[in-house]
Amino acid sequence: MPKVKKKRLSFVIDMTPLVDITFLLLTFFMFTAKFKTEAESQQKFFIQRPKVTADTSKIPERNLAIVKIAIRDTVDGVIVNDTTYNYELVNESDRQQVWASLEGLPDKVKAKPMLENISLDLLSTVIRNTRITNPKTVFAIDADKRIRYKWVWDAMEVMRKNRATIFNYVTEKKSGL
Repeated sequence: MPKVKKKRLSFVIDMTPLVDITFLLLTFFMFTAKFKTEAESQQKFFIQRPKVTADTSKIPERNLAIVKIAIRDTVDGVIVNDTTYNYELVNESDRQQVWASLEGLPDKVKAKPMLENISLDLLSTVIRNTRITNPKTVFAIDADKRIRYKWVWDAMEVMRKNRATIFNYVTEKKSGL
């Protein structure tokens, strides 16, 4: 036996052709693969979302009717926490026609630009007459933040029954925005 053992010689594999073949196969599959057809990528249904504006403080200056819901704190010096509906029309000619169509309204009240402390029935009549007088009138609700939502809901129901379903809410912008 020989005293010195011979070293085993290991074999070496060159990795360059293997990497080349791998990248060629990868590019081949990328170019020939079909991921989805156009028919498969289309949705089976369509959702139509409402169109809104980002800035709600812009209400029109003409053809505007505002339903104001406010809390009367005092009446003739007496403290009364009573919620009232008020109705204001910006357009002078429309206001004269709508006020003239109301029966039993005193001339003193017809001269004012706003109907104050009106009932829901009168509010319904006024909204209906406004829509008949000028169908392009835009409605808005201006409510005190201290009132209960029930009052706003009742006003919206009156507007819905008279087909005035598109309206604005008058709000204030937060400071610092």
